[in-house]
Amino acid sequence: MSRRWIQNPNRCTDEYLDGIEDFIEFARRHNPGATRIRCPCRRCNNTLFESIETVGFHLVRNGMIETYSIWNLHGEQVDHASSSNAPRVDNVEPIVDPNDQVMGIIQDAFPFASTNINQEGEDDVPTPIDSAEFEQYEKLLKNANQELYPGCESFSVLTAIVELMHGKIKYRMSNLCFDYFLGVFKRMLPTDNCLPKDHKHAQKVLHGLGLGYEKIHACKNNCMLFYKEHETLDTCPICNESRFKMTSQNRTTKIPQKVMRYLPLKPRLQRLYMSMHTATDMRWHKEKRVDDDVMRHPADGEAWKEFDRTFPEFAADPRNVRLGLATDGFNPYGVLNQHHSTWPIFAFPYNLPPWKCMKKEYMMMTVLITEDPGRSIDVYLRPLVDELKDLWTNGVRTYDKSAGRMFTLRAAVMWTVNDFPAYAMVSGWSTKGYMACPVCKEDVTSGWHAGKVCYLGHRRWLPWDHEWREKYKEFDGNTERRLRPREWSGDEILEQLNRLDFAPFGKTVSRTRPSTHLNWTHKPMFFELPYWSKLKLRHNLDVMHVEKNVFDTLVGTILDIEGKTKDTIKARLDLERMGIRRGLWMNRDSDKARRDLAFFSMKPNDKKEFLKFVSSVKFPDGYASNIARCVNVDGGKFTGLKSHDCHVFMQRLLPVGIRHLLPEDVVKPIMLLSRFFSQLTAKTLRRTDMFQLRHDIVQVLCKFEMIFPPAFFTSMIHVMVHLPEEALLAGPVNYRWMYPIERLLGELKKSVRNRAKPEGSIIEAWVQYESLTFCGINDPSLLLPHFWFAPPPSYLSPPSPPSSLSVRTSATSLPSPPLPPCRRRPSAASPPPCSIPTRIFAADFSLLRPPFRTPEMSDLIRRGRSMTTAPSSDPPAQSASPATAPAMLDHVVVGPGASQAPASSSSSVAQPPSARRRHRPTDTIDTTSTDGTGASGSQPGITTLLYS
Repeated sequence: MSRRWIQNPNRCTDEYLDGIEDFIEFARRHNPGATRIRCPCRRCNNTLFESIETVGFHLVRNGMIETYSIWNLHGEQVDHASSSNAPRVDNVEPIVDPNDQVMGIIQDAFPFASTNINQEGEDDVPTPIDSAEFEQYEKLLKNANQELYPGCESFSVLTAIVELMHGKIKYRMSNLCFDYFLGVFKRMLPTDNCLPKDHKHAQKVLHGLGLGYEKIHACKNNCMLFYKEHETLDTCPICNESRFKMTSQNRTTKIPQKVMRYLPLKPRLQRLYMSMHTATDMRWHKEKRVDDDVMRHPADGEAWKEFDRTFPEFAADPRNVRLGLATDGFNPYGVLNQHHSTWPIFAFPYNLPPWKCMKKEYMMMTVLITEDPGRSIDVYLRPLVDELKDLWTNGVRTYDKSAGRMFTLRAAVMWTVNDFPAYAMVSGWSTKGYMACPVCKEDVTSGWHAGKVCYLGHRRWLPWDHEWREKYKEFDGNTERRLRPREWSGDEILEQLNRLDFAPFGKTVSRTRPSTHLNWTHKPMFFELPYWSKLKLRHNLDVMHVEKNVFDTLVGTILDIEGKTKDTIKARLDLERMGIRRGLWMNRDSDKARRDLAFFSMKPNDKKEFLKFVSSVKFPDGYASNIARCVNVDGGKFTGLKSHDCHVFMQRLLPVGIRHLLPEDVVKPIMLLSRFFSQLTAKTLRRTDMFQLRHDIVQVLCKFEMIFPPAFFTSMIHVMVHLPEEALLAGPVNYRWMYPIERLLGELKKSVRNRAKPEGSIIEAWVQYESLTFCGINDPSLLLPHFWFAPPPSYLSPPSPPSSLSVRTSATSLPSPPLPPCRRRPSAASPPPCSIPTRIFAADFSLLRPPFRTPEMSDLIRRGRSMTTAPSSDPPAQSASPATAPAMLDHVVVGPGASQAPASSSSSVAQPPSARRRHRPTDTIDTTSTDGTGASGSQPGITTLLYS
């Protein structure tokens, strides 16, 4: 008999009721005389024995288990002989009818649409839906059962629309183009087909799968929202500005001055549990996460664990959602309008495993603001904060598809992710002025140097008896007796905020300052959340923007680029005023003062050689963009470097390129800084390494204070001292930086079709993408990429010692590992930072500290040192020129790539295992010098370690 009725979501149809009668009759026939049988409903799950009448009632109320198609527990015999003799085929995906997939989509979107029974006190009984939702359900069910044309068995109307709309979104087809091809398809099909005639009618069919959004009017001056108690007002009670624009009297509809789009968060969180694929993954952080010294997920951080200890009731149910919030502005017009700015606010769940977390498919847009809100962003956050408060206090009833029962879903925001300007908007702490550091607050060490505020005093983080505390000539001319800045708790910050008098709705008209000068601009609305002051970490410092700003400051200074260097005339005069570093004072001759080139800056010839080296480096496709086109050798500067270009440059090229062009005292701290960012941005972090990085960055900053003038130390240079501490609290930084958000903003910018109303185009495209993404969860072959059901990546497993070791020198030519093909070629403008699977450190062995070291590796390092420092008896093949000197000398390869057979010589840049197709091998650069060290002068031998 056919058992397709089990998959029928409407349990009130005749087909479903007849199927239950057939099952009861089958159970009576195969269990004669039995009064109680196993109940196969979703609640009992064939584990409880009930009477036959009760089983029938349970099947109507709860539904049968969808996977129970062979009734072997009720007497049905299985042909074990035929099944045992059949050949076994592994990893074969079953062929599923597209119409069945669409029915599954409807069932997930309306998991309890046909339930009409509700009993209080039973947690597994869904609540009935209202009439509007049931009407949408009936329309979708009608289109899912209706044939595309008479006699068509492959596609229903809904199946065809879902397939076509997936293609439209995937290949960025315009509405006019979609209308044209839809008309062509409609003419190709028989005349009595039911295919919609244009995109507008297709959207109406899919309306039931979307989640929708709300339009909330706002004051023109960002004073308030016409929301809740102010919804009926026509003028702003604060500034008396009209709510609507002045239009002609003949116009029937009123046009609001400003509109904010709000996308409710609750239904989007509920959808995470409406599919079997995501409902199970939402419990990964509790059920499948490995708890050891390695941090692979935010759940491994101290902030997550402290939250569990503070709120044990919330942590008791792993299905409760931990959220992160991020916001940033972008210009939807590009160069056509330089003043317009659009600000979306995204939420992303951290419950998901690492291979799904922070993906575009799981990000939820919650607010879309039509212009830069500035300090008034709290006005637009009010609906979101109200919903978050309700999710924390009351929760929302949600159907868990994996468990087959209802539960109360609660949610909490763990932290926000923003760049430094948006940090000030969201947190309320001004990131400008003398107290720009939001961690140190009023205890920061800052002063006026070279016409701006600078941040020194990093000796405060040194041990109390450190010798550098007593030195004053090498630093700012003073000894350091102070302790490190204190840590502020959330309760202390809230008490500090309550002592200030702010105007309502975030408008700071006047405030009464206490005796201590504070840097608050407004009271952040997130402090209205009951748990916000108890969080260990509330706002993240974005490592992406910190690294880019540090790179710009450092490279601009050592290359002495006009407009970017911090070694200016004002900085030299400031050194004279402070009476320190006489060698950097202005050189005065005959009533003229000139600024000589500092020892930490490259000479003109060295600068040109460095730029030529950078322009000659070639990367595998997908590793980085073409940095060579950003190099201006004649002008002596870089132009157009993106954030990811700075990310690659800082960690891969800079320590290799400067090692023979600058003094050793300058090169070593820069190498340590490069290694600091390389280890900090790794996908997996060890707590012991983070403790070491916390010590290393203080050493680097103190060495920089002895090298560079005070004008070098901007706020971005200072906040590096807090990055290891945040990594210990919140885990790997790839869950807390702006790379995924920036990529998503680029996608939103491309979705603008109507430039007169860009926010309307963005929100409509996003809602349509949400509905089709939900369809892709049920049928990944429609739209979504391969990572929906991809296995966990290898970096989530604890690292194992290397299986093989080999040495590559400039005299011995060994191969690069073969590069696997790529499915698609990513854009070079914004390549993903996660496409760098290898850790490449370029440093002296005395500075390098590998993550793990075996006895074989220690012996290999000692032999590598002797090879690089001992004079060579063989004549060199070619003398090293300054332009080719930054190339690698010796390579210690740890990992699977070391066992490859010899072939070509080593390249100037390592090739990661995930390099892309159409590989272009880099040119061979021989750097063997006459003294055997591989570097000019008395520089020590440099060896590069590649960790696969």
